Amino acid sequence: MKIKQLEKLANEGVESLSSKDRRQFLKFGLSVTGVFLGGTILSLASAKKAQGALSGGKILTTPYPYTPHYTMVIRESDCIDCELCLEACRSTNHVPPEGYRTTILERSVPVTPTERERVFMPILCNQCNSPSCVRACPTTATYKDKETGIVRMDISKCIGCKTCMVACPYDARYFDEAIRAIDKCNFCYDTKLKESGGKTTACASACPAGVRVFGDLKDPESYAYKILHTPDKVFWVLRPEKNTMPNVFYVNR
Repeated sequence: MKIKQLEKLANEGVESLSSKDRRQFLKFGLSVTGVFLGGTILSLASAKKAQGALSGGKILTTPYPYTPHYTMVIRESDCIDCELCLEACRSTNHVPPEGYRTTILERSVPVTPTERERVFMPILCNQCNSPSCVRACPTTATYKDKETGIVRMDISKCIGCKTCMVACPYDARYFDEAIRAIDKCNFCYDTKLKESGGKTTACASACPAGVRVFGDLKDPESYAYKILHTPDKVFWVLRPEKNTMPNVFYVNR
C-alpha cells in the first residue's frame, strides 16, 4: 500500500478497538438499547433490561476511543431561537458573513390532531467517529484529531474542491472566500476550548437556557456524560442511516 493511502486511512480515524472499549457501557451496568425505530431513536437502559428488550433486535454499540472524547448534547425542547450561540460562535471563531459553524433550523411538529408547535433544532458539525467528509477529502486537509477525535481542518492542505461539503450529511461546512478554503465547527478547538481548559465551547457558554451541553463521554463527572447515562433516557442522532457515528446527541429534557 502506498504511503499516501496509509496516511489517508490513519486520517479517517480507523481504530482497532479493544474489548475494554467495546464493553464501555456494560462497565457501568448500562447498554445502548435503541433499535432503529424509523431510523432515529437511540436509548439507554440497564444491561438486564436491554437483553430482554432487544431479543431479536439490533443492538447499537458506541465505543469511545479518544481521551478526552468530546461530545455535545442538545436539549432541543429548551431552544428558544435567541441566536446568542450563533453570535458567540461568529465572534469567537471569526466566521465570515457567508459562512456558519453552527445554525438553528426550525420545524413544525404536531401536538394535537389540530395544532402544531414550532421546534428549534441547533445544528453543527457532528464530529463523527466515522466521518464521510474525511473519507472524501483527496488531500487529507480534513482529518480526525488523534487525541480528541475532533474533525479538524488543515487549511494549508485544502484546495477548495468542496468535495467534503458534498459528503457531509449535516451541511455543516462552508467555503471561506478570504482564505479560499473550507472551514467548519471544531468545538472551538483553538479558541474557546483551549481558553477554558477543555471545559466548554463558545456556543455552549453563551446559551442562556443550557441547551448545548458540552462534555467528555469518558468523564463520569461530566454533565453530558450523566445525561446520556441516565437509565431509560431517550436520545437520538441525526441521519443515523449514514453510519457516521455522530458525537452530537439530541434529547428533549
